[in-house]
Amino acid sequence: MSGSLVEQYLALIDGIVEQTLKGNVRSKEQVRSQLEASVETGTGEIFERSLGTRITEIEAQLEGSLKAPRILRALKTIAGEWQKGQEDRQAAIAIPLAADHLRQADGGDRPEIFMSLIDPNQPNNLNRKQLKQLATSFSDDEMAPWQQGILSGLANYERLEPELVSWLYTSAGQPIGFGERAQGGPWATWQKASTGVPKLLFTTLAQNDPVDAITRTAVDVASWVDLAVTLHFLQRSLIVWFDKQPYSAKAGKQLSYSTSLIFAAIWGRLSQGFASGGNSSYRALGDGCFQLMLQILRTFSQRDDFPLYGGVFASFSGDYLQDTLDYFSEPLTQVEGTQEKARILTLLGYSRQMLGRAAEAKSFYEQALEIARSAGDLVCETADLCHLARNAVLEKDYEQGVSIAQRALILARQRGDKIGSANALVNLGYAQVLQARANDVGDTAVYDSAIAYLNQGLELAIKQGDFQSQALAYNSLGIGYVMCDRPQAGLDILTKGAEAVKGSGNIYLQGLYTLYTAEAHHALKHADEAVFYSVLAMHLLNSIGSEEWRQAAGLASVLQGQLGEESFQQTLEKYRRQLTPVMSMEGYEALGVLLEKYREQ
Repeated sequence: MSGSLVEQYLALIDGIVEQTLKGNVRSKEQVRSQLEASVETGTGEIFERSLGTRITEIEAQLEGSLKAPRILRALKTIAGEWQKGQEDRQAAIAIPLAADHLRQADGGDRPEIFMSLIDPNQPNNLNRKQLKQLATSFSDDEMAPWQQGILSGLANYERLEPELVSWLYTSAGQPIGFGERAQGGPWATWQKASTGVPKLLFTTLAQNDPVDAITRTAVDVASWVDLAVTLHFLQRSLIVWFDKQPYSAKAGKQLSYSTSLIFAAIWGRLSQGFASGGNSSYRALGDGCFQLMLQILRTFSQRDDFPLYGGVFASFSGDYLQDTLDYFSEPLTQVEGTQEKARILTLLGYSRQMLGRAAEAKSFYEQALEIARSAGDLVCETADLCHLARNAVLEKDYEQGVSIAQRALILARQRGDKIGSANALVNLGYAQVLQARANDVGDTAVYDSAIAYLNQGLELAIKQGDFQSQALAYNSLGIGYVMCDRPQAGLDILTKGAEAVKGSGNIYLQGLYTLYTAEAHHALKHADEAVFYSVLAMHLLNSIGSEEWRQAAGLASVLQGQLGEESFQQTLEKYRRQLTPVMSMEGYEALGVLLEKYREQ
């Protein structure tokens, strides 16, 4: 039977190819119709094997036959239409099942069930076409709100799709991202193109009002579904677009990361708002919102390029970044210890560490480390050890920093984790430099050993092509040289690493890079350059809320005293054209206010 079917299907394939080459196939739909009419139910695997055989045969003939490329294109058209047909058949089965599942569930369970149907973590989550089919399958009054909500959400998304990224190109001179100072953000643009509750939400976000305020208006099931569908497809499409972009100041992986976080935070805050509504129907909507938040975090944490070593902060302003990341602390207590939770906790720890809040960072890292070990996530475990080593240095516990970095290096090398090894080497060398300096060690061999670790880490980071690891390595090595009273060597390596630091998109590392470049210039008595880099570092670190802006402000104040007020201001004016593209004219004019704030505290 199967033998005759193979022959039958090979003849079918050859016939379609022949008709295609003769120009008798007018459309791809014609191919699909012929396949649906000719391939018997339950014999799809035999057809697929037959098609695979023909493709393999033709691929082997590509170099020696002028006709082979045309035949291969025809075969790939057949393969594509067969796959689409399979997807349609699966949907034809899945949609009635999904409709029955929703229809038969209690009203309070439906929001969570609906979220599971569009969950990207599930293998057969419904796309837009399938959702529309689901909506049109509802014909009874009880499911009318779900039909209305799905169709309204799809219509809202279609209106918003042309404006998906238009806000990136209309923000001349403004920060790009989702912060309250990011005037080029999407909310105002999307507000104009949407209707209903989505429009209300975007208006609220554009005005920087509390997100949960919209839950105090009359939100019915249809409006909630409209919002869920609209935001779900907006967020997924935006991330797909960002992921396709090469790194630039306006778009790339960093905006992909922050998109996941901001949309997750929106759903989390809506969940809280609905939960406090008092009635059972609102609590059910809150549960659905919470489910969507977890879906986004789960998808984000499973990315191959999840930012375990930082790099998510480029597209947030300081307060908005911290508000967003702070928010997740409480909801995550309601989630069991999973690999996803460990990775998000690691990110939360890094945000605290970046802001100089070492004790809080340590608590998050330790929680993440325990969960990562239980989940067998060795990559995350190594990252948390590296962060704990760096955090110990922040707390001036240099011996502990050295010890933890050594453990991280052993673990990374045991499993061949190159990025983990690079970070562990950098943290080990960095901790040893500061330990020797704190103990007033004069033996240059001790510093040379630490510098050697830093150089090994840098070399490995460069080989991996990982901007985050390279930026950390260049920074740490430059700082190490400056602290070893070798400012010229420090300046040379910091200058060499400028591109990697900028390419990392990590404002915190850019701020530290700029700060220690200023320190090197100051040690070398390059007064003008020291002024330029110190005020730039002060602005960058202050813009993300990092307490280390005070170290930069301290250096700028020293320079102001050494040069005198008039000469200091003349130097600032000299560099105004280089400073204002980074910090805007408003930021440039606020430098004096920041320096005054530093002196008053």
